[in-house]
Amino acid sequence: MDRQSEASLRGVTPTLLSNAPNEWKGELFHRDRSIHPPGYTPGYKTSVTRSPTKALLSLQNSLSEVTGPIFNHNELGPLDNDLIRNYAKTGDPIGQRIIVHGRVLDESGRGVPNTLLEFWQANAGGRYRHKNDTYTAPIDPNFGGCGRTLTDENGFYHFRTIKPGPYPWRNYANDWRPAHIHFSLFGASFGQRLITQMYFEGDPLIATCPIVATIPDKDAIDRLIAAYDARATVPIDTRAYKFDFVLRGRRSTLFENKLEGN
Repeated sequence: MDRQSEASLRGVTPTLLSNAPNEWKGELFHRDRSIHPPGYTPGYKTSVTRSPTKALLSLQNSLSEVTGPIFNHNELGPLDNDLIRNYAKTGDPIGQRIIVHGRVLDESGRGVPNTLLEFWQANAGGRYRHKNDTYTAPIDPNFGGCGRTLTDENGFYHFRTIKPGPYPWRNYANDWRPAHIHFSLFGASFGQRLITQMYFEGDPLIATCPIVATIPDKDAIDRLIAAYDARATVPIDTRAYKFDFVLRGRRSTLFENKLEGN
């Protein structure tokens, strides 16, 4: 995907209710819009042409939006959650080896089991393996940059990867995107796909990123930043970062494709 669309904070999606009891299912919930970026944010230039120009409509959910898909561990490959090995051909990819781990939680703090997480990212030089990415950083022949996993019965997930690098983008003359990993979460229906980004603790580019600056709530920005977790590291091998997803409520994670609320 191109740089202008891959980090977009635009779109709409309802609440994620993986494996929710039947009495919870049906019409999908709208969310509180107050903490999310407005559609029109001129500092993020592509929002000028992509923001809605007419009032939003509330439509009845279709059957396809509130049913399926169902995922299970048998559908995942043994290396799907290991980006260090799942594309390697002649050796390990270049870069800092890291573990990302955490939980998917509902608004009451309960783990959400069997949630499919997909993740994708740039390599250590800040370049995506995509034909539209023309950044001058080299492609790593041993790094594909994407994977997936399912949460366990208590909502925990983890995967290994290479810490992505920042990259320049043509918003203003010298704008750089902070290092980040994209996430997609699938709920109990097609209408419940949620997309967000995870940033890294201590990255100075977070404070200057025009996309991050569209988020009006500082606490919401902080909830997109993964904390370094020394207790989960592998000595002399791999560092670790902890990142939880909270699906609703006051502490909810900001999702890019649900601008009508959380």
